[in-house]
Order: sequence, then C-alpha cells, then structure tokens
Amino acid sequence: MKTFKLIVDAENSGTRVDKFLSLNVENFSRSFLKKLVDEQKVRIKGLVCKPGEKLSEGDVVEVEIPDVKPLDVLPENIPLNIIFEDEDIVVVNKPAGLVVHPSAGNYEHTLVNALLYHIKDLSGINGILRPGIVHRLDKNTSGVMVVAKNDRAHKYLSEQFKDKKLLKEYYALVFGRVVRASFEVILPIGRCPRDRKKMAVVASGKEARTAFNLLKRWEGYSLVSAVIHTGRTHQIRVHLSNEGFPIVGDSVYARSRRHKIGDIEIKRQMLHSKKLELYLPSTQKIVKFEAPVPEDMAEAIDYLDGRVS
Repeated sequence: MKTFKLIVDAENSGTRVDKFLSLNVENFSRSFLKKLVDEQKVRIKGLVCKPGEKLSEGDVVEVEIPDVKPLDVLPENIPLNIIFEDEDIVVVNKPAGLVVHPSAGNYEHTLVNALLYHIKDLSGINGILRPGIVHRLDKNTSGVMVVAKNDRAHKYLSEQFKDKKLLKEYYALVFGRVVRASFEVILPIGRCPRDRKKMAVVASGKEARTAFNLLKRWEGYSLVSAVIHTGRTHQIRVHLSNEGFPIVGDSVYARSRRHKIGDIEIKRQMLHSKKLELYLPSTQKIVKFEAPVPEDMAEAIDYLDGRVS
C-alpha cells in the first residue's frame, strides 16, 4: 500500500472530493478513485469522507492506494490474433464465438482468460491485475478491439470513447436491397418492453446514432458499413432491424428470416468490427487498426458475388 497527500488550492475549493481526485490523481480511473472513497481509504483532515463531500481551500486530502490484487480468473491458452501491442495497449482480432469478459457462472473460455495467458506485462486496472476491457463486442461479433494494460491507458482510452474521439467501423451483411448510398439513424435504444432480454427502439431509451454506407448490394441482400457515434447495447443490430434490414444470421433481431445463403449455413450474425482508429496513450498520435473480414462472412459475400443480381 502507498499513501500520498494533496492540498486543496483556491481553484478547487467547493469541489466534490471524488471529482477533485479524478482531476488531480493521474493513472487511475474515476470509478477506481470513487471506490477508494467508498472503502474509506480517502481522508480529509484525517477524517474519512463521502464521495460528494465538498472541499475547502487548505484541506489536506490523504489517499491510500492498496496493493494490486490478482484477478480470480485463470489464464487459458486460447489462440489469440494480436494485431498490435505496446506497453499500454493490446489490439486483437476477436473471433466470433468468444465471449469478451467473464460473468456470473461463466469464468472460463473468454477473451480475458486468453489475455491473461498471452500478455505478460499487465499492471493494475482499478486495483486488480487484469486486462482493461474498454469496449466490448458481442459473443458472435468478430473483429478488432482494444484492451488496456494499465490504469493510465484505460483512463486515456475511456476518455476517447466518452469524447467520441475514436472511430469504430463495422461491416454488416443484411437482408434486403439497400437503395441509399448513405444514411444515418438517430433513434433511442432501450430495453424491449415485451422481451427484457432484447433491446429495441423506444422513446424512453438512450440516444443512439449510427451512420451507414452501402458497400455492395445483391438481389435480397446488401453489405453496409456502420460507424457508431454512441455505444449502446446491440446498437447496429437494433438500428438495422428497425430500418427493415436485419443482419443475416442474427437469431435475436432477424429471428423469422432464413439464415442460409445458397448451401452456406449461417451460424452467427454477419457483423464484423472492421476498423478502429484511436490515439495511442504512449504517443498521443492517431493510429488505425483493421481486421480482415473473417472466412465465414467472406464465403457468403463470395457466393453472392457469383450470383446474377
């Protein structure tokens, strides 16, 4: 455990202690710092405080940073396609069928298990020795995603997501012949009132914005790219389904459709995270990473290309 002290200046007088810590303590996420307050590891003038407590000029804020704890998830030698790695981040091409993060009742065979095996220089994320999942892909969505290796990188990447400074582009093979070369969907997404396991366009949902571009089209099918400007659960899948172009193979939002193209059996939603642009934590320069369209999706596209449209 390490301890350090901060003295509140006039500029920060009246600021909440949790906000003060996020502004003045580097290399740790705001959620981790708030957790320290909740766990009574932050004191003002020697007394434990609450997250919303206001500070006064001259206050001494004492912060205890506990030693990093190991994660209760075991490393697994799961094959991993690493596109890029440095001291701060690792960029992977996630295969379809791989769950990103362990959850209740599912602590094995996830991307995190694989990362714990393959990445040897992980440091603490929110006080735990683990890779930092900044964003997620659905189990049956393939493609490029970035993972933080330390708190500093996690915070830097999280701020880029929050400030919409990253570019995330997906490819989706959909039912229907898309006519427009480009279109944008700005519709709120929330839990489906008839099925709480699904998401839907609902007036009470959170703002969601997706920009689409037509890449190819055939009789009965289209290939589109999607750039998401918000990060809602199932956002692309919901927006496309609402527009009348559900994703081929989507068992949730295209349930009534036939998921077979010619003799090709479609076993998962044809959605792929193609491109990711971000600012590297180490250099603060923008870089672009791409993952090629996976074999199952490429096979479906090749079949459609061979048909007469």
